[in-house]
Amino acid sequence: MTDQLEPMPEDWQRALAIVAHPDDLEYGCASAVAIWTDQGREVTYVMVTSGEAGIETLEPAEAGPLREQEQRASAAVVGVTNVEFLGHADGVIEYGTALRKDLAAAIRRHRPELVITLNPDDTWGGTYWSTPDHRAVGRAVLDAAGDAGNRWIFRDIPDEPWNGVRWVAIAGSESPTHAVDVTDGLERGVRSLMEHRAYIKALTTENPETYARNLIEGFARESGAQFGGRPAVTFRLFTR
Repeated sequence: MTDQLEPMPEDWQRALAIVAHPDDLEYGCASAVAIWTDQGREVTYVMVTSGEAGIETLEPAEAGPLREQEQRASAAVVGVTNVEFLGHADGVIEYGTALRKDLAAAIRRHRPELVITLNPDDTWGGTYWSTPDHRAVGRAVLDAAGDAGNRWIFRDIPDEPWNGVRWVAIAGSESPTHAVDVTDGLERGVRSLMEHRAYIKALTTENPETYARNLIEGFARESGAQFGGRPAVTFRLFTR
């Protein structure tokens, strides 16, 4: 029998999702965000890059602003109005104190109880090698959640230290512990991914809606096997 996942905590009001690129949150996680914003919770997105190196057929100077525009439209579909871009170079993000400082500053600025990021592991599902950007950002987010609360680290950040992060949730983990029932957010999750039309067009010749629906609904059904058969988005939850 498949081990069943725990529901995500609900006693929080503010979440901050920090990922490397536009579209990272739309491959499943956005359906959960739709559920949370429906409940009146505040979710902010922070993109470490603008995804400017992500479209083979477009120069970065053209791709970056286009992908920022698509990300803002995508976020709006699931009720997110605050989207920030930190301006790190796409494809060559470096893990280190500079990245940790920028992420700690974002956490101090937005003061979340829940921080969300992507799988920092070397692989996806033990089969597909992850990108350096995903690995660097995921690991730095975990570290920055602690950095944000230490007043003796990054003392030139203008905002007061924030030691109120209670959980860091890893989306796309090979070993999830918790899940969100996304029955009522699934359609908006599909439409949220569809807003990345230029990116999808560069990835596949498949119709954007067919592509998005097959992926998002497929992920949710597969994850649901560990959550009572309900469509689900899964997370590995770290408590602080």
